[in-house]
Amino acid sequence: MRPTRRAALPAALAALALTVTGCATDARTTGDGRTVVQYWMWDSTQMPGYNQCAEDFEADNPDVDVQIEQYGWDDYWTKLTAGMVAENAPDVFVDHSAQFGKFVSLGQILDLEPYIDDAGVDLDQYQEGLADLWIGPDGTGRYGLPKDWDTVGIYYNTELAEAAGYSAEDLWELEWNPDDGGTFEEFLAAMTIDENGVRGNEPGFDKDNVDVYGMGYNEAGGGYGQVQWSAYALSNDWTYADQNPWGTRFNYDDPRFVETIAWWRSLVEKGYMPSLAAATSGVGTTDALAAGGYASLIEGSWNARTIRELGGVETQVAPTPIGPSGQRASVFNGLSDAIWSGSPNPDEAWRWVEHLGSADCQDVMAESGVIFPAITTATDRAVEVYEEAGTDAAAFAVHVREGTTVTSPVSARWAELTSVMAPAMDAVLSFQTEPESLARANERVNALFGSEE
Repeated sequence: MRPTRRAALPAALAALALTVTGCATDARTTGDGRTVVQYWMWDSTQMPGYNQCAEDFEADNPDVDVQIEQYGWDDYWTKLTAGMVAENAPDVFVDHSAQFGKFVSLGQILDLEPYIDDAGVDLDQYQEGLADLWIGPDGTGRYGLPKDWDTVGIYYNTELAEAAGYSAEDLWELEWNPDDGGTFEEFLAAMTIDENGVRGNEPGFDKDNVDVYGMGYNEAGGGYGQVQWSAYALSNDWTYADQNPWGTRFNYDDPRFVETIAWWRSLVEKGYMPSLAAATSGVGTTDALAAGGYASLIEGSWNARTIRELGGVETQVAPTPIGPSGQRASVFNGLSDAIWSGSPNPDEAWRWVEHLGSADCQDVMAESGVIFPAITTATDRAVEVYEEAGTDAAAFAVHVREGTTVTSPVSARWAELTSVMAPAMDAVLSFQTEPESLARANERVNALFGSEE
């Protein structure tokens, strides 16, 4: 649901910036006169739940026909941007915090605050902080209602963990620090096995010929690092920017960030994680976990069902390790549903968005067992459903319960920021440059916002 991708679609965005937003020329209706509301999403695992939400909505709104289309992550953003350029985008689409700022700055999504106020939507029903992710850059306007939330956790091969001497309870107590990695690095060493069957914490371990890596990852993480390094950096008292949302001065030069990345990179040097070249060779992290090539990896709650149903291995999830701050940490992200500003049927689109943000739909999604809905009561039920299916959902919910979440950074220039930080992080993790080089990258990032020193 939240893949890390670098594509900024520069040509399409340039065209989008020149587009004068207006209403689509033709109203969208069915043959029997019902108003069509087109709804786009990218996660196929959520389709059954949202199809049920649409059926329930149409029963109460017989004048509306919700038509749901699902595309893969890459195709989704390409088609959505192209549709906006052509003034033929869907009425409603699932929005992501990394994309939201761009759409607001280009005037491509509607301010929903008048609708929200008129309908009397209770924003306090959502998990704390989620509604504020969708406030405009000047502190006014709301551009979405929260639909779900996610945190990250450590998915691990239970058989390998048991063989290494670790219980599920042990993994809840792991701690890390940037000096020696703490008990968390000890765990990764014990979970790493070379081609001769020697573990990373045993004499004779061959770091250059590893059969099972203690921790896997998919890329260097750019400036976000959600499932790469964020849990470590954020638990080291680091913050992305001077404020969130709409930060203007970023902190990739902070010594706490630099030392975190230096420690994380050292796991490659020690053989506990694969090289960047190997990690990005085309085999997905979950596939490598299923094949036994990775003993553990940090992944999002959105992948719980996929990982739970992996063939060949039994997995479980533990929370992220406790850091130097004395607490664990996780990025706290969530999605919303946005209304395209060119929709010919904005009122009907709003009725659908209101339903998506309601307990009626979010209770349905809680029962689906694929997401944690944004409404607190629906979250409670979703945790039960996850637990009933065999996933330790408390490993994700602990961040919400203990207040160790950090909301996902929102910026109108995230694509440009990524174009700086992705190669900078790649260079560090591939040992082409040292972690201290991130200070120069940070200068370039802040120059994007006119906040360089």
